[in-house]
Amino acid sequence: MTTQQLVKEIHKKKSFLCIGLDVDLNKIPQHLLKKEDPIFEFNKAIIDATHHLCVAYKPNTAFYEAYGLKGWKALEKTIDYLNNNYPDIFTIADAKRGDIGNTSSMYAKAFFEDLGFDSVTVAPYMGKDSVEPFLAFKNKHTILLALTSNEGAYDFQTKSIEGLELYKTVLATSKSWNNSENLMYVVGATKAEYLVEIRQIIPHNFLLVPGVGAQGGSLEDVCKYGITKNIGLLINSSRSIIYASNKENFSSEASLKALQLQTQMELILNQL
Repeated sequence: MTTQQLVKEIHKKKSFLCIGLDVDLNKIPQHLLKKEDPIFEFNKAIIDATHHLCVAYKPNTAFYEAYGLKGWKALEKTIDYLNNNYPDIFTIADAKRGDIGNTSSMYAKAFFEDLGFDSVTVAPYMGKDSVEPFLAFKNKHTILLALTSNEGAYDFQTKSIEGLELYKTVLATSKSWNNSENLMYVVGATKAEYLVEIRQIIPHNFLLVPGVGAQGGSLEDVCKYGITKNIGLLINSSRSIIYASNKENFSSEASLKALQLQTQMELILNQL
Protein backbone atom coordinates (compact mmCIF):
# COMPACT_ATOMS: atom_id res chain seq x y z
CA MET A 1 0.00 0.00 0.00
CA THR A 2 1.36 3.40 -0.98
CA THR A 3 1.13 6.48 1.24
CA GLN A 4 -1.40 7.96 -1.18
CA GLN A 5 -3.61 4.88 -0.86
CA LEU A 6 -3.37 5.06 2.93
CA VAL A 7 -4.43 8.72 2.93
CA LYS A 8 -7.35 7.84 0.65
CA GLU A 9 -8.52 5.15 3.08
CA ILE A 10 -8.25 7.57 6.01
CA HIS A 11 -10.58 10.01 4.29
CA LYS A 12 -12.90 7.23 3.16
CA LYS A 13 -13.31 5.74 6.63
CA LYS A 14 -12.97 9.04 8.52
CA SER A 15 -10.44 7.28 10.70
CA PHE A 16 -6.70 7.08 11.28
CA LEU A 17 -7.03 4.31 13.86
CA CYS A 18 -4.59 1.42 14.05
CA ILE A 19 -5.57 -1.55 16.21
CA GLY A 20 -2.82 -3.55 17.87
CA LEU A 21 -3.34 -7.30 17.80
CA ASP A 22 -1.28 -8.23 20.87
CA VAL A 23 -2.85 -11.56 21.76
CA ASP A 24 -2.31 -12.98 25.23
CA LEU A 25 -3.96 -16.36 25.80
CA ASN A 26 -4.40 -15.46 29.47
CA LYS A 27 -6.63 -12.53 28.51
CA ILE A 28 -8.77 -13.76 25.64
CA PRO A 29 -12.26 -15.22 26.27
CA GLN A 30 -12.04 -18.70 27.73
CA HIS A 31 -14.40 -20.28 25.19
CA LEU A 32 -11.85 -19.60 22.43
CA LEU A 33 -9.28 -21.81 24.12
CA LYS A 34 -11.29 -24.81 22.96
CA LYS A 35 -10.62 -23.88 19.33
CA GLU A 36 -7.81 -25.45 17.32
CA ASP A 37 -6.18 -22.02 16.83
CA PRO A 38 -7.49 -19.66 19.53
CA ILE A 39 -5.11 -16.82 18.60
CA PHE A 40 -6.30 -16.71 15.01
CA GLU A 41 -9.96 -17.11 16.01
CA PHE A 42 -9.61 -14.17 18.38
CA ASN A 43 -7.92 -12.02 15.72
CA LYS A 44 -10.46 -12.96 13.05
CA ALA A 45 -13.36 -11.96 15.30
CA ILE A 46 -11.73 -8.64 16.21
CA ILE A 47 -10.91 -7.88 12.57
CA ASP A 48 -14.39 -8.72 11.30
CA ALA A 49 -15.95 -6.50 13.98
CA THR A 50 -13.64 -3.47 13.59
CA HIS A 51 -12.22 -3.35 10.04
CA HIS A 52 -14.67 -0.63 8.96
CA LEU A 53 -13.52 1.61 11.83
CA CYS A 54 -9.75 1.46 11.36
CA VAL A 55 -7.19 1.75 8.57
CA ALA A 56 -4.43 -0.44 10.03
CA TYR A 57 -3.71 -3.46 12.20
CA LYS A 58 -0.46 -3.97 14.09
CA PRO A 59 0.37 -7.42 15.43
CA ASN A 60 3.26 -7.28 17.88
CA THR A 61 5.29 -10.32 16.84
CA ALA A 62 6.49 -11.05 20.38
CA PHE A 63 2.96 -12.12 21.30
CA TYR A 64 3.13 -14.75 18.56
CA GLU A 65 6.77 -15.82 18.91
CA ALA A 66 6.09 -16.57 22.59
CA TYR A 67 3.89 -19.50 21.53
CA GLY A 68 6.46 -21.02 19.21
CA LEU A 69 5.46 -22.53 15.88
CA LYS A 70 1.74 -22.41 16.69
CA GLY A 71 2.00 -18.69 17.42
CA TRP A 72 3.90 -17.98 14.22
CA LYS A 73 1.36 -19.96 12.19
CA ALA A 74 -1.42 -17.91 13.81
CA LEU A 75 0.39 -14.72 12.75
CA GLU A 76 0.72 -16.06 9.21
CA LYS A 77 -2.98 -16.95 9.09
CA THR A 78 -3.90 -13.51 10.46
CA ILE A 79 -1.95 -11.56 7.83
CA ASP A 80 -3.24 -13.86 5.07
CA TYR A 81 -6.79 -13.27 6.29
CA LEU A 82 -6.28 -9.52 6.20
CA ASN A 83 -4.61 -9.46 2.80
CA ASN A 84 -7.22 -11.72 1.22
CA ASN A 85 -10.35 -10.24 2.79
CA TYR A 86 -9.50 -6.64 3.60
CA PRO A 87 -6.81 -5.52 1.14
CA ASP A 88 -7.56 -1.87 1.91
CA ILE A 89 -6.09 -2.31 5.40
CA PHE A 90 -2.51 -1.17 6.10
CA THR A 91 -0.62 -3.89 7.95
CA ILE A 92 2.23 -3.33 10.40
CA ALA A 93 4.57 -6.00 11.72
CA ASP A 94 5.60 -4.61 15.09
CA ALA A 95 8.86 -6.56 15.19
CA LYS A 96 11.41 -3.86 16.12
CA ARG A 97 14.11 -5.49 14.02
CA GLY A 98 17.48 -3.97 13.09
CA ASP A 99 20.85 -5.62 12.55
CA ILE A 100 23.82 -5.61 10.15
CA GLY A 101 22.94 -5.32 6.49
CA ASN A 102 22.65 -8.95 5.37
CA THR A 103 20.65 -9.85 8.49
CA SER A 104 18.29 -6.91 7.98
CA SER A 105 17.81 -8.02 4.37
CA MET A 106 16.58 -11.38 5.64
CA TYR A 107 14.30 -9.76 8.21
CA ALA A 108 12.85 -7.55 5.49
CA LYS A 109 12.33 -10.51 3.18
CA ALA A 110 10.56 -12.43 5.95
CA PHE A 111 8.04 -9.69 6.70
CA PHE A 112 7.59 -8.10 3.28
CA GLU A 113 7.83 -11.08 0.91
CA ASP A 114 7.01 -14.18 2.92
CA LEU A 115 4.33 -12.78 5.23
CA GLY A 116 3.20 -9.90 3.02
CA PHE A 117 3.12 -7.03 5.53
CA ASP A 118 2.97 -3.45 4.28
CA SER A 119 5.40 -2.23 6.93
CA VAL A 120 7.67 -3.25 9.79
CA THR A 121 9.00 -1.42 12.84
CA VAL A 122 12.79 -1.09 12.96
CA ALA A 123 15.25 0.01 15.67
CA PRO A 124 17.75 2.61 14.35
CA TYR A 125 20.56 2.05 16.87
CA MET A 126 22.86 0.30 14.36
CA GLY A 127 22.46 3.05 11.80
CA LYS A 128 22.05 3.43 8.05
CA ASP A 129 23.18 0.01 6.83
CA SER A 130 20.80 -1.73 9.24
CA VAL A 131 17.76 0.22 7.96
CA GLU A 132 18.31 0.70 4.23
CA PRO A 133 17.74 -3.03 3.44
CA PHE A 134 14.14 -2.52 4.61
CA LEU A 135 13.79 0.68 2.59
CA ALA A 136 14.89 -1.14 -0.58
CA PHE A 137 11.48 -2.80 -0.93
CA LYS A 138 9.14 -0.92 -3.28
CA ASN A 139 5.83 0.28 -1.83
CA LYS A 140 6.78 -1.05 1.61
CA HIS A 141 7.26 1.16 4.65
CA THR A 142 9.87 1.12 7.38
CA ILE A 143 8.66 2.51 10.70
CA LEU A 144 11.65 3.79 12.65
CA LEU A 145 11.61 3.98 16.44
CA ALA A 146 12.12 7.66 17.21
CA LEU A 147 10.63 8.68 20.54
CA THR A 148 8.83 5.87 22.34
CA SER A 149 6.15 6.03 25.01
CA ASN A 150 7.88 3.95 27.70
CA GLU A 151 9.57 5.43 30.77
CA GLY A 152 12.96 4.08 29.71
CA ALA A 153 12.87 6.32 26.63
CA TYR A 154 14.54 8.97 28.78
CA ASP A 155 17.59 6.74 29.30
CA PHE A 156 18.91 7.45 25.79
CA GLN A 157 16.42 9.01 23.38
CA THR A 158 16.20 12.43 25.01
CA LYS A 159 19.87 12.72 26.02
CA SER A 160 21.71 15.62 24.39
CA ILE A 161 24.76 15.01 22.24
CA GLU A 162 26.55 18.20 21.20
CA GLY A 163 23.43 20.16 22.11
CA LEU A 164 20.93 18.00 20.22
CA GLU A 165 18.69 15.30 21.66
CA LEU A 166 19.47 11.84 20.30
CA TYR A 167 15.98 11.28 18.87
CA LYS A 168 16.32 14.49 16.85
CA THR A 169 19.64 13.27 15.48
CA VAL A 170 17.95 10.01 14.46
CA LEU A 171 15.16 11.91 12.69
CA ALA A 172 17.48 14.31 10.87
CA THR A 173 20.03 11.66 9.87
CA SER A 174 17.43 9.23 8.58
CA LYS A 175 16.23 11.79 6.02
CA SER A 176 19.48 11.29 4.09
CA TRP A 177 19.06 7.51 3.71
CA ASN A 178 18.08 5.89 0.41
CA ASN A 179 14.31 5.83 -0.15
CA SER A 180 13.72 7.82 3.04
CA GLU A 181 10.34 8.86 1.62
CA ASN A 182 9.20 5.38 2.69
CA LEU A 183 10.06 6.05 6.33
CA MET A 184 7.46 6.41 9.03
CA TYR A 185 8.32 7.00 12.67
CA VAL A 186 7.16 5.79 16.07
CA VAL A 187 6.38 8.66 18.46
CA GLY A 188 4.59 7.84 21.69
CA ALA A 189 1.33 9.59 22.54
CA THR A 190 2.68 10.29 26.03
CA LYS A 191 5.29 12.53 24.36
CA ALA A 192 2.75 14.74 22.54
CA GLU A 193 4.48 17.98 23.57
CA TYR A 194 7.54 16.93 21.58
CA LEU A 195 5.58 16.80 18.33
CA VAL A 196 6.01 20.49 17.52
CA GLU A 197 9.79 20.12 17.18
CA ILE A 198 9.45 16.69 15.56
CA ARG A 199 7.26 18.15 12.84
CA GLN A 200 9.90 20.82 12.19
CA ILE A 201 12.33 18.02 11.27
CA ILE A 202 9.93 15.64 9.49
CA PRO A 203 6.93 17.73 8.44
CA HIS A 204 5.36 15.21 6.05
CA ASN A 205 6.17 11.66 7.17
CA PHE A 206 3.54 9.50 8.83
CA LEU A 207 3.88 8.92 12.56
CA LEU A 208 2.76 5.72 14.26
CA VAL A 209 1.58 6.86 17.67
CA PRO A 210 1.07 4.23 20.39
CA GLY A 211 -0.01 5.05 23.90
CA VAL A 212 -3.56 6.35 23.39
CA GLY A 213 -5.92 4.50 25.69
CA ALA A 214 -4.45 2.18 28.31
CA GLN A 215 -1.17 4.13 28.50
CA GLY A 216 -2.95 7.46 29.04
CA GLY A 217 -2.01 9.39 25.90
CA SER A 218 -4.35 12.13 24.65
CA LEU A 219 -5.73 11.89 21.10
CA GLU A 220 -6.53 15.60 21.11
CA ASP A 221 -2.99 16.60 22.10
CA VAL A 222 -1.39 14.32 19.52
CA CYS A 223 -3.57 15.76 16.76
CA LYS A 224 -3.08 19.33 17.93
CA TYR A 225 0.67 19.09 17.52
CA GLY A 226 1.18 16.29 15.01
CA ILE A 227 -1.51 16.26 12.33
CA THR A 228 -0.70 17.45 8.80
CA LYS A 229 -2.73 18.30 5.71
CA ASN A 230 -2.30 14.65 4.66
CA ILE A 231 -3.15 13.59 8.23
CA GLY A 232 0.27 12.01 8.81
CA LEU A 233 -0.86 10.05 11.87
CA LEU A 234 -1.73 6.47 12.69
CA ILE A 235 -3.03 6.31 16.24
CA ASN A 236 -2.58 2.86 17.74
CA SER A 237 -4.76 1.42 20.46
CA SER A 238 -4.40 -2.19 21.56
CA ARG A 239 -5.50 -3.36 25.00
CA SER A 240 -8.34 -0.89 25.48
CA ILE A 241 -10.00 -2.19 22.30
CA ILE A 242 -9.20 -5.89 21.98
CA TYR A 243 -9.67 -6.61 25.69
CA ALA A 244 -12.76 -4.46 26.17
CA SER A 245 -14.50 -7.69 27.24
CA ASN A 246 -13.47 -11.27 27.89
CA LYS A 247 -17.03 -12.56 27.45
CA GLU A 248 -18.53 -14.19 24.37
CA ASN A 249 -19.56 -10.75 23.10
CA PHE A 250 -15.91 -9.58 23.13
CA SER A 251 -15.85 -8.61 19.46
CA SER A 252 -18.92 -6.38 19.68
CA GLU A 253 -17.48 -4.68 22.76
CA ALA A 254 -14.20 -4.16 20.89
CA SER A 255 -16.18 -2.62 18.05
CA LEU A 256 -17.84 -0.17 20.45
CA LYS A 257 -14.45 0.91 21.82
CA ALA A 258 -13.08 1.34 18.32
CA LEU A 259 -16.16 3.33 17.34
CA GLN A 260 -15.54 5.76 20.21
CA LEU A 261 -12.07 6.53 18.89
CA GLN A 262 -13.19 6.64 15.26
CA THR A 263 -15.96 9.10 16.16
CA GLN A 264 -13.42 11.39 17.83
CA MET A 265 -11.19 11.12 14.78
CA GLU A 266 -14.03 11.97 12.42
CA LEU A 267 -14.71 15.17 14.37
CA ILE A 268 -11.04 16.09 14.16
CA LEU A 269 -10.89 15.39 10.42
CA ASN A 270 -14.01 17.47 9.80
CA GLN A 271 -12.29 20.46 11.40
CA LEU A 272 -9.28 20.36 9.05
